[in-house]
Amino acid sequence: MSKLNYLLQTVLIFLISRFKSSELSLILHEIFNMANFYPLTVQKIKALTPNSVAITFTIPKDLIQTFNFIAGQYITIKKEIKGKELRRAYSISSTPTCEGITIGVKKVDRGGFSDYAHNKLKVGDVLEVMPPEGRFVYKPTSANKNIIAFAAGSGITPIMSIAKTVLESNPDNNFVLVYGNKSYKETMFYTDLVKLQLEYTNRFHIYFILSQTQEDESIFGRIEASTVNFVLNNKHKNLDFNDYYLCGPEAMIQLVTNNLKEKGITEDKIHFELFTSTEIKDELPEKPDGKTALKVIVDDEEFSLSMDKGSLVLDAVLKENIDAPYSCQGGVCSSCIARVKEGKADMVKNQILTDGEIAEGLILTCQAHPTTPTLTVDYDDV
Repeated sequence: MSKLNYLLQTVLIFLISRFKSSELSLILHEIFNMANFYPLTVQKIKALTPNSVAITFTIPKDLIQTFNFIAGQYITIKKEIKGKELRRAYSISSTPTCEGITIGVKKVDRGGFSDYAHNKLKVGDVLEVMPPEGRFVYKPTSANKNIIAFAAGSGITPIMSIAKTVLESNPDNNFVLVYGNKSYKETMFYTDLVKLQLEYTNRFHIYFILSQTQEDESIFGRIEASTVNFVLNNKHKNLDFNDYYLCGPEAMIQLVTNNLKEKGITEDKIHFELFTSTEIKDELPEKPDGKTALKVIVDDEEFSLSMDKGSLVLDAVLKENIDAPYSCQGGVCSSCIARVKEGKADMVKNQILTDGEIAEGLILTCQAHPTTPTLTVDYDDV
């Protein structure tokens, strides 16, 4: 018997002898429920604006491989607040070459995690963190790249990582950033962006768009079609951009996307990630009646349950204490993706999956409700 198996057997024997079966069940559930989360220590907390902070985590040597990431990815933090477990996804603003992982957290809630991060979190505290994931990424190549990004508010967080990676990975790469905020005071990572501009004077170009104050070195207003035209057709008409990254509110993303498509930019070059409050969950416009026999496959286990067609698949799964992957529960991240093996499910909202992926049977379970008498979803086959 291996040392690991012997240790596991010893622990199990102790638990069986120490606790009642019902208590043991709860303990084992909690152990396995934490399997994908790891304790990380808060190394630094830095105020970015009156309503946002940057949080840096120390990554232990034995978890460096586990927490390797690609520029643009996010982590999920799990924290119990007022007796309720919250999971929140936050994009990584540091680069893969940095020690530790830094995220930007904007205060968007009362009594939620962002409120806790601003008012109670301290250096030295330990949080449960899921390894990086996400598909809004930039992968460096040997070829020269010209990249442009449009961001608003806290949508800057993944763009910070992408911009620095683009500039660091090749001395001939160029990065253009159009960044919208209310004022300089409310601009996350303002100091870091100015330093980046000084370091890469000829290769990093930034346009601050301010909607509530008129300040030096900025454009007054919001990111609109005229802004896109000014930057692409005037300021950088001689640059042939390889990719376009959009991150922020849905309205901004839609406006810029439509403008780019009108200019003949193909969809494969346009990458976007929706940033919105994870405290708000959309309601189904019309809730279908009836029941669905749901089969769930996760971590090579099968679970069967009955659910209302008007409910969301992820809600029904979590209600049964099934340890399915999830994070924001708002259709913003991609943690809860699963493949439909049998039946059909419709999504309330989708800002992540492509038409091709939907055709292959992929769904966001936090946004999907069943429309057939039976439905089988597989979290492993994605």
